[in-house]
Amino acid sequence: MTYDIDRIEALIDEGVRDKVYPGAVWAVGHANGTSAQGATGVLDPDEPDVPMRADTVFDAASLTKILAVWSSLGALWEDGALDLDQPLGSFWPEVSGHPLGAVTARQLLTHTAGLPLRAQLKNLYGTDEDDIRRGVLHEQLHRRPGEAVEYTDRAALILGYLAEHLAGRPLDELANARVWQPLGMNSTQFGPLPDEIAARCAPTELDPDTDIHLKGIAHDFSARLLGGVCGIAGTFTVVDDLAMFLHRLLDTPNAWTSESLTIQTGALEPTRGLFWHPAAGTTPTEGVWVHYGFTGTGMWISPQQQRWAVLLTNKLYYTRDRQPLTEIRNTFRRLSFPDR
Repeated sequence: MTYDIDRIEALIDEGVRDKVYPGAVWAVGHANGTSAQGATGVLDPDEPDVPMRADTVFDAASLTKILAVWSSLGALWEDGALDLDQPLGSFWPEVSGHPLGAVTARQLLTHTAGLPLRAQLKNLYGTDEDDIRRGVLHEQLHRRPGEAVEYTDRAALILGYLAEHLAGRPLDELANARVWQPLGMNSTQFGPLPDEIAARCAPTELDPDTDIHLKGIAHDFSARLLGGVCGIAGTFTVVDDLAMFLHRLLDTPNAWTSESLTIQTGALEPTRGLFWHPAAGTTPTEGVWVHYGFTGTGMWISPQQQRWAVLLTNKLYYTRDRQPLTEIRNTFRRLSFPDR
C-alpha cells in the first residue's frame, strides 16, 4: 500500500500559496493506522510565525454529523434501542401526532425525510432552546418522505435530539461516553473551547459582531444559538483523533458501518448511504465514501480498498467560495485512493 507523498504534499502546499486556506493538516492510512501525514501553512495569517501543526484543533463543522450523531446512533442501534424503519411517532412522544412522526430514522439519515431545506432556527423559533427544539420537531414537512434526496442540516439536528431521547443524556455526553473516550479521541469535544485549547485552534470566518476571526467557537450559527452542542455542528477535533476514528472503522468492521456505507436511496439521486455519501468521481466498485464540513474539513473511507484519508483546512478564513477547495479535495482523494 503506497502513496505518492510528494504529490500530496505539493497539492496541499499549492492550496496555501493560492490562498485557498491559510494552512492544512492531512493524513492517509489503513486499518492498522496512519501511513503518512503532514501539516503546511500557518495557523493564522495575522501570526505568520505560528505554523499549522499536527495538534492544531479544527472546527469540524458538519463532520459533527458523523463524529457525534451517526456514531452515537450506531451504538444505540447496536444496543437494540433504535429501529431505523419504525416511524418516529410510534416510540417518541415529542413527535407523535406531528408530521415528523411519520418519518423514520433511515429517512433522516439518507436525507429523504422531506424536511424543510434551511434551518432558519432563530427566524422561525426565536432564541430559547426549548422553543427551538419544539419548533423543529413539530414543523411541517417540505415534501412527502421518501420522495427525494435533499440535504438539510435539520436531519442531523433531529437525529441528535432523537439520540438524546433514546439515551437519556445530552449529545455531548453520549458521544464522549460511547465513542470518543472508548476510541481514545481525547482531543475531540464540543465547543466553546477553553482558552488554552482555543489558542491552538485554526481560526475560521470573521465575526462581524467582534471583527475577530472565530477561534474555539463554532462557526455554524445554529450550533452557537444552541449553546455549542447540537447535531448539526459544534465539534472540534485534531487529525490524530480522526485517524483513530477512521482506522477503527476499518479495523473493527461492524453491521452499522456496513449498512451505512451501502447505497440506501435506491433509484433516487444523488445516492446516499447513512449520512455518508459516495465521493465525487468514484465508481461503486471503488467504494470511497466521504463527508465534508463547511469550514474546510473532510474525511474519506473505503472498506473495499482498506484505506482512509483526512484533510483539515480553515478555508473559511478567506472565503465561502467552495470551488477552489473542491478541486483540491477531489485531487487529494484521487491521490489517497489510487487506482489499483
